[in-house]
Amino acid sequence: MLNIKVYYEDTDVGGVVYYANYLKFCERARSELFFKRGLSPHQDDEFFVVKHVEADYIKSAVFGDDLVVTCKLAEKKAASVVMYQEVLRDGEVLFKGSFKLAYLKNFKPTKIPKEMFEVLDDEK
Repeated sequence: MLNIKVYYEDTDVGGVVYYANYLKFCERARSELFFKRGLSPHQDDEFFVVKHVEADYIKSAVFGDDLVVTCKLAEKKAASVVMYQEVLRDGEVLFKGSFKLAYLKNFKPTKIPKEMFEVLDDEK
């Protein structure tokens, strides 16, 4: 889980969060799963990449909002995972998305190490 304050830079001229920034908020929350354990989602020549996204924009966040971004491991396979994420304001879902992440080593799909699954499964 990640708390985010909406800054002016996150919004369009009307003070509404620009649609692409919800994807950035979700990326930050996934990275935070690693950072809070003193780890990095990018280690040497191994890392996750987004392969597929399904996004549902429900309501708009605006300048000054306090948001919470959640992460939940929804599916795991040998070389990929699906993360389900939501962006909430005061408990109300504003955005939800499903992110398929492939794990690469030297830019080729490879088996995800067990410890990586443990990091991603942190917020059941």
